[in-house]
Amino acid sequence: PLRFLTWHEIVNDEVGGFPFAVTFCPLCNSAMVFERRVEGQILTFGVSGNLRHSDMIMFDRETESWWQQAVGEGIAGAFAGVELRELSGWVESWQSFQDTHPDGLVMAEPGGFNRAYGRNPYVGYDGSNWPFLYDGAAPPHGIDPLARVVRVGDSAWPLDRLAEERIVDESGVTITWEAGVASALDTGVIAQGREVGQIRVRNGAGQAVPHDVMFAFAFHAFWPKGTWMLAR
Repeated sequence: PLRFLTWHEIVNDEVGGFPFAVTFCPLCNSAMVFERRVEGQILTFGVSGNLRHSDMIMFDRETESWWQQAVGEGIAGAFAGVELRELSGWVESWQSFQDTHPDGLVMAEPGGFNRAYGRNPYVGYDGSNWPFLYDGAAPPHGIDPLARVVRVGDSAWPLDRLAEERIVDESGVTITWEAGVASALDTGVIAQGREVGQIRVRNGAGQAVPHDVMFAFAFHAFWPKGTWMLAR
């Protein structure tokens, strides 16, 4: 649940013996899922407290290597230059999850922490004029730095376009938008945030494709030569 990830940013877990990390960087709105097995070693990730392009730098407790969350790449230490395996994950509403997985497992509220779970510590952030602690270039084409884009590989689709067209089929993927998800970075109560919609990305075989819904400034910072899919 984003009500937990907004505060803790990383969850290390495993299902059926498969180790993975669910990560969320509020400053970039980047929600990524990675396999934790790297070169035969299972890593445990934590938040370093450092930022690069306003994106969270993770570290692993086994080697203390630093990892860039938005791109899943080691940037310092024993695993510098190594890329984590990105897994297909998506952000959806609680109602949507209940409808499709009525017996699904959900993370319990973490114990022992003094956190106001369900509240947004970044009130009004995604409606501000400029990203917090970001000193890089603004995205091109007059795009608002804090506008959401759907990133697949090195291409980005503005969320506003997807909300208008609902289905976009191009560049080998089909992207669908439907209502139901509140912004976690808007109002003081996460559940009361404005509608931003939920995204699914699939390939020609109907399989889920790894993607991210991030702020435009972060896409431009990490993919400066990336492709902007502004219109058909």
